[in-house]
Amino acid sequence: MKTIVLGLIGAVFAMPCFAQSVDAPAVKAGDSWTYRTTVEKGPSGWGQSQSEVTVSHVTSSSIYYTSKQSGSTQPATDAFSGTDWSRSRDINGKETVVNKPFSFPLVAGKTWEVQYTEQHPNKMHRFEQWNNKFTVVGYETVEVPAGKFKAIKVEEEGHWNAELEPAQNVVQGAQVKQGSTTMVTQVQKTTAEPSTGRTYKAFWYVPEIRRWVKSVEEYYGSNGVRNERYTGELQSYKLSE
Repeated sequence: MKTIVLGLIGAVFAMPCFAQSVDAPAVKAGDSWTYRTTVEKGPSGWGQSQSEVTVSHVTSSSIYYTSKQSGSTQPATDAFSGTDWSRSRDINGKETVVNKPFSFPLVAGKTWEVQYTEQHPNKMHRFEQWNNKFTVVGYETVEVPAGKFKAIKVEEEGHWNAELEPAQNVVQGAQVKQGSTTMVTQVQKTTAEPSTGRTYKAFWYVPEIRRWVKSVEEYYGSNGVRNERYTGELQSYKLSE
């Protein structure tokens, strides 16, 4: 019995850091992070870039920041996020959350979902439905150019469904009969077809950094093959006191 009790005590002392919850970051104006982003598209598309994110001001509901790509002659892009670093944009005339990597407080096992439907998002799709589920996996050590960190890992697995826009192709040709030429026009119509795919995302959040130090986003097509992958790794950072 004594051995069993000692074993339980040892297990309790081995778990405390895994059960701790983490509150939302106290982001301040002047905080900045520089990331190296690797983009992989298809079997041969690959590229890398570096960008700096700098907080301009913070309100009770939003973080306003600028993003500028290193070496670019273009001006910095001004954007905003929620205080939990969630991203929103206009969907069918309404500001809608489309990505929510964190739902504070963070604790291992916590889950949340992001769902939305967008009409005519592009020329190819009549509509798109997105269903993304996020899960706090727990603590994990991760190494990036900025150093080695103990991070809280969040994973997302999602599905998307879409309906292709019906298409109409016009084909013209000429027919020659007994010395005369006649123009022939054919109209080929295709009906709307369903399409589906999956997403996978992972974020390694470090409370002391006030942001993630690494992120991975993958997008899979209806054939089950990954079409795109975006990997962001923290290179350097500067936090306001």
